[in-house]
Amino acid sequence: MRKPIAVLVMLAFMALWIWGAGTVGSRLTEMPGWVQLIFYVVAGFGWILPLRPLLKWMNANQPPEED
Repeated sequence: MRKPIAVLVMLAFMALWIWGAGTVGSRLTEMPGWVQLIFYVVAGFGWILPLRPLLKWMNANQPPEED
């Protein structure tokens, strides 16, 4: 049951992350190119850090079920 829950949480998080990155990124059009580059690199790779605990939880070994 962990994996379906984790997938739904990841999809919701990614939707919010993409929306936030797009919103902030659209406001950076007047900034120098190096600032935009740093922002998009951080936005592109930064999503994994908040999801690491969720991924670890999702893939954790579950105790065997008793009959």
